[in-house]
Amino acid sequence: MEFALIYPMFAMVFLTFVVLIALFRTRTQSVRARKISAQYFQTYRGETEPDSSIKLSRHFANIFEAPSLFYVACVSALAVGQNAIAFQLLAWAYVALRAMHAYIHIGSNKLRQRITVYFTSWAVLLLMWMYLAVGIAFG
Repeated sequence: MEFALIYPMFAMVFLTFVVLIALFRTRTQSVRARKISAQYFQTYRGETEPDSSIKLSRHFANIFEAPSLFYVACVSALAVGQNAIAFQLLAWAYVALRAMHAYIHIGSNKLRQRITVYFTSWAVLLLMWMYLAVGIAFG
C-alpha cells in the first residue's frame, strides 16, 4: 500500500482526460454545425464560442486549478511516507467530489449544487494538507 495514492491521482488524470474529450467533441460538433468556424480556435477571437463549448472550456481550465494542490499533496505524502489510510480516503473523497463537480457543471449546471460540491472539495483538500502538515510536524 506504499504507493496507493497513485490510484486517486490516476483517477483525477482520467477525469481530466474525459473532460478534454468532451470539450474536443463539443467543439468539433460546433464547427460541423457551423455554429463557429474552425479558424476561431487559432486565436480565440472574432467570433463567439457556443455556450456548450464555453462551459466545457471553463471546466477544463478549472480542473487544472485546485487539483494541482491535490497532486502536490499526494506526491508530498508519498515522498515523506505520510500515506496512511485516512489520507488515502481523503484523496478518494476529493476525487469523488471533483467528479461530482464535473458532472454537475457539465450537465445540469445547477449553481447551488455546484457551489456546495466545489467548496466541499476545497474543505477536503484543506484537510489533506492539514493531515500532511501535522503528520510531518509530529511524525
